Amino acid sequence: MGRIVGGIGLSHVPSVGPVVDRKRTQEPAWKPLFDAYIPVREWLERLKPDAAIVVYNDHAADFSFDKYPTFALGVSDKYPIGDEGFGTRALPEVKGDLDLSIHLAEVLIYEHEFDLTLCQEMAVEHGFLVPMNLCFPHREERWPVRAIPLQVNVVQHPLPTARRCYRLGQALRAAVEAYPADVRVVVMGTGGMSHQLQGRRFGFMNESFDQWFMDQLESAPEQLASTTHQRIMEEAGAEAVELIMWLTMRGAARGKCVHRHYYAPMTTGMGLVTFED
Repeated sequence: MGRIVGGIGLSHVPSVGPVVDRKRTQEPAWKPLFDAYIPVREWLERLKPDAAIVVYNDHAADFSFDKYPTFALGVSDKYPIGDEGFGTRALPEVKGDLDLSIHLAEVLIYEHEFDLTLCQEMAVEHGFLVPMNLCFPHREERWPVRAIPLQVNVVQHPLPTARRCYRLGQALRAAVEAYPADVRVVVMGTGGMSHQLQGRRFGFMNESFDQWFMDQLESAPEQLASTTHQRIMEEAGAEAVELIMWLTMRGAARGKCVHRHYYAPMTTGMGLVTFED
């Protein structure tokens, strides 16, 4: 039987990628962020997950504004590295889990009535890759886990509600637990935290909101799922609406909080929280 062994909520700030690629992780501005992931990687080594379901949003690299699905699930045995306009990063291709992906698609659509777009070809970009860099650093020419991308529209309105994302996470848990093979799964909810990248409030952050969100994610996720897009965007910046993807993770991952960290050196509140089932 499949089992969800942990959940991770984390930011996917694009500048993290070049910092990793250029080996600048120990520079003063970046060291606090990367040091926070040392115990997380040790924890993951203890949990020994076979696969990671990465809940993220594509930033118009593989999807475009004229065709942007609400929920898109990767159903492939491999995922190439996407080009975000400045060339592809020198990273190994991501190995998928085709059998588990097919199972998830069937259960989520037939039993839980989520209308997914199923992608047999899907290039992954920083929304997916930065969390992988932080939690599952690649060694030589491979990543240490198989991965399944689950893309959520937090870019082009109308967006799925926070409640809908939370219920998707609950459905994911049920689907994984119904999988007949023995597989250990970590679910990653990515994005945010507070930030705004355009308009008069460019650079806006709200640490108090970010801390409140992590508090509620741990202690009252069901109530947190009632939070509206409007509230998130007004109090934490327009792009902070990405936080609804953390609720997908929390819908899937139960148990106690193991790690928590917050760092806001630039234009985005970078949060981290983990849960162990």
